Parts: sequence; C-alpha cells; structure tokens
Amino acid sequence: MSTPPGQRGERAGRRAVRSAHAPRPAGAYSQGVPAGGFLYTAGFGPQDPATGEPPGTVGQQTAQALRNVRAVLAERGLTLDDAVKVTVHLADLHRDFAAFDAAYGEFFTAPYPVRTTVGSELMDILVEIDVVAYAGA
Repeated sequence: MSTPPGQRGERAGRRAVRSAHAPRPAGAYSQGVPAGGFLYTAGFGPQDPATGEPPGTVGQQTAQALRNVRAVLAERGLTLDDAVKVTVHLADLHRDFAAFDAAYGEFFTAPYPVRTTVGSELMDILVEIDVVAYAGA
C-alpha cells in the first residue's frame, strides 16, 4: 500500500522549520528541516523578507542571504556559529568571489565551517547559500 505523497515526509518524522523573518519558499520545499542532530536549511537568496527584493552588490546580497539563513537557524535556537557545512552558489564565481568572501567573513568566526563555493546559473540574484548546522543529539 502506497503512502499519499503529502504524507510521506511526516511518516518519516520530517518536520519543517519556518521563520517569518526569512523569505517564504517559492516552491515545494521547506525553509529548514531538522534530522539526525542537524538542521538543514534551504538555499536562500538575498531577497528581503519584507519586500521580496534583493539588494544590489554581491556583498550586500551575501549579507542578506546569511541573515535569511540565520533567521531559520534562530527558530531552533541555533546561530551561524553552529554551522558545520555551507554551500554557496555565485552567479559569477570569478568576478564575485573576493567580494562575496569578504562579506561572508563578517558572519563567521574561526574555526570556520567547511564550505563549497561554486558558480551557478541563478535567477536574477548573485548569490544563494544553504547551511547544515549541528543542533545536538
């Protein structure tokens, strides 16, 4: 017997984490999901949750994307200090890496989480960031 599609995740114990201080999902995904002592966030772009608009520069967009991620982490009492893995997509890796990295460095302290940064085709934004944070056992 098959489980209806909308109930499969709930049967597996999957619960969504939601924050009013981060952009609402633009599709069929959650802002965050806790599993196995970790909180996995969606990939967040730089849209301001109040206006839906991104700021202009890659540095400003990086800061807003990280504020969006931070809002979801806060729903579970976590901070960016709890991040163990960060994945970053840049629309122009070669042009924007230095400015991105400078802005990123304002949000993290050593020892830094591991990070993968790749160039990606993004829709009308310059950066997207997702995080895996340790939430404890």
